[in-house]
Parts: sequence; C-alpha cells; structure tokens
Amino acid sequence: MEKPRLSRADSIEPDNGRHAGRPVGVHEMTGRRTETSDGTLANLAKATSERLPRMLDDVARLLNEHWPDYAEFIVTERDEVLVSANMFLQRLLRMAKWDIAELSGIADQGVDRFGEQPLFEEIGRAQWQQGRDLTSLLSAYQIGARVAWHHVAEVALEVGVPSDMFASLAEAVFIFVDQLSSASARGYVLEQSESAAMRERLRDELADMLLSDRSDSAAIRDAAARVDWPLPRQAAVVLVEPDNPVGSALLGRLGNSSLHVRRQRLVCAIVPDPDGPQRRERLASALRGAGAVVGHAVPLERLPASMHVAELAAQLRRTHVLEDDPVFVDEHLDSIIVHRDAKLFDAMRHQCLAPLAHLGPVTRKRLCETLACWLRHLGDRRAMAEELHIHPQTVRYRMTQLRELFGESLDDPDNRRRLTLALAWGTSDPGDV
Repeated sequence: MEKPRLSRADSIEPDNGRHAGRPVGVHEMTGRRTETSDGTLANLAKATSERLPRMLDDVARLLNEHWPDYAEFIVTERDEVLVSANMFLQRLLRMAKWDIAELSGIADQGVDRFGEQPLFEEIGRAQWQQGRDLTSLLSAYQIGARVAWHHVAEVALEVGVPSDMFASLAEAVFIFVDQLSSASARGYVLEQSESAAMRERLRDELADMLLSDRSDSAAIRDAAARVDWPLPRQAAVVLVEPDNPVGSALLGRLGNSSLHVRRQRLVCAIVPDPDGPQRRERLASALRGAGAVVGHAVPLERLPASMHVAELAAQLRRTHVLEDDPVFVDEHLDSIIVHRDAKLFDAMRHQCLAPLAHLGPVTRKRLCETLACWLRHLGDRRAMAEELHIHPQTVRYRMTQLRELFGESLDDPDNRRRLTLALAWGTSDPGDV
C-alpha cells in the first residue's frame, strides 16, 4: 500500500483560542465552558493520550479483517500515526468546550476550524489514484471514530466529565468524522473527475495523432501507453454525421476500446481490429440506424489515407449513391473510385454514350438498358431476353440499332470497359449528363 500522508504540519495551524467569525468578549464567554472545566479537560487529555497506543491497537485489529493494508500502515508507521491521533484528540477536546448549539452551527455550515480538510481531500485523491474504493476509506474512518469514542467515553466517565461536556464530546466526534469523510469524498470525486478529463484529453490527442500523417510511430506508442490503449494490428474509422444524435449515441456505445474524435464535418471513432472474429457482424448490429460509414481495415500508419476514403464514402451516402446501413467502405471501393470526381466521371459518360445523345428520351433509355444487359451477359441473347422480359427477336432488333450507332467500337475491349463503367454507375439516360 502506498504510504498516505496522515499529517502535514503546514496544513494545520495552532488554535490559540481564536476562531474565525467569533468576536471576543462577553459573547465569547457565553459559548465556552467555565474555567472550572479546564482542570477536568486537562485530566481527560492526559488520560486519553496515555491510552493512544491501546486505541491504535484496537483500530488495527478491527481493520485487519477487511482492510489489512490500512491495519499494516498503522503498525509500520506507528510513530506518525500516534502524532496524528494525538492531534485528533486535542481537536476533539477543544470542541468539547463548546456548547451543542455552537457545534451544530459548525456541522451545518461545514466550517473547517482546524485546517484538516485540505489534508483529507489529498487522502481522498490518493485513494482514487491508487485504484481503491472510496467506501473502504470511509468505513475505516467510521471504525476509527467508534474505537476513539469508546476509549474517550470510558476515560471521561473515570475523570468525572460533566454530562453537558460529555454530550459535546459525543457531538464533536460525529461532526469531526463527518467533516473528514466529506473532505476525503470531495477529494476522491475531484481527482476522479480531473483524471477522467485528463484521460479523455490524452485519448483525443492519440486519435488526432493516428489520423495525422505527420506523427511518427514512437510518439504514437508513447501516447497509447499513457492511456493504456493496446496498439492493434489494424484499425478502421467509423464516421457519422454530426447532426445525427442517434448516430452519435450509437457511436458512444462502441466502448472504451474505441477512440472517439469530433472533426469539423463528422463524428469519428477509431475501432481496433474490425476484421476480428464476428467483429464485423457486431459493428453492423451496433451501428444500424446510425447512418454510419465504416472505413476499411488498415495498418495504423495508413489510417489517414483510409480516413480520406471513408469521408468520400460519407459524401456519397449524403447524395444517396451509397445507401447501405451502415456502409462498409470495402464493399463499395468501385463506386467510391468512380464517383470521387463527379465532373470527370460525367465527362467520360458523355463521351462514351455520345452516339445515343440525339435520340428521344424513351428510345435512348431503352437502348441504354439493352446495351448494359448485353455487356453483363457477354452477348447472350437468350439471357438478355429473360432479364429484359422481351422476345429474343426484339433483342436482335435493338442490338442491330446499337451496332448502327456505335459501329465497330462495340467490338473494342477497351471501349467495352468504358461503356460498362459509364452504364453501371451512372443514370440510365445519358441525356441526364
């Protein structure tokens, strides 16, 4: 167990009988016990100090069953713990001189009269940093308070502490422990929140590095180690539109194994090993309805290029060229290649289908469908007739028309490839170009 700092001299100032916000004079005297009680308190202080070693032994014994690390600390750091415990008792006895009304006011206002709260906030922070549960620390406080009250009460009865002072002692114990518990809980939550914010910032930095072609592998390894993100063999980007709340929510459910990034036009996540066993099926199920684009899996050094391709796919999804839900880029690389430059593609279609441009819309559309079918079936007229739901003689007639329009270019393999490209990904009517 990392050694917690239970005492810090610069965080505790002597009381010197002064308390902030209380004027000195007659009113001050009304909130204090009479001087005749000082002798009783002195006896109580002496007797309880002598009992401190027994008190710590009892606390260590009770802690040992469920929190052995705390018990071991009390044993190994006994001198330091004795000093801190004695300071606690001195604070307690000072509070015993106040009446119940004043003690209640301290509890209600959360006043830190003795300066311990910053120290116990640090203890709460250390509890989070060491990966320990807050409840174990608060339970240890409660055990310490019960043991302390048992011994103090026993000694108080022996030295004849008046009943009103006895009641103040009991009230002071509960207030003191409640304030220290609150301080530690506050430190724990603050550290948790600050650590989470820092972790998210570091994860964002790692994601930006992975998507930047200016980061070297050593820097990426160091950044991944800082956030405990195992570097995968391959990764893919997942994109959703920023104005799609459903998509953003579903992206958030991919878990901590994914790195999330918000870019100008898209919300993005980096998913490790997307081609792992059943990983693709799980991604498809998790992202259905999100309008997402899943980039192709690549080694980490190629993520920037993969991101560019995924952004092109997202643009095609906006224009309904791609309509899968989600779109997996590796299933549509041909469409992305063809449509990455719309003006260039339109110019190519216009050139390839120029022989049909002078025809009427109905005839032009019918001949485009026939030509596309002929290219798909490699000239098999029977298969063409079945697909187009026409008689084979009609197929022969239409092909005669097409040969008159295109001439020998229909027999040129290169021109056939261009025609296939123009007809497969464009509109059926070249007049739309």
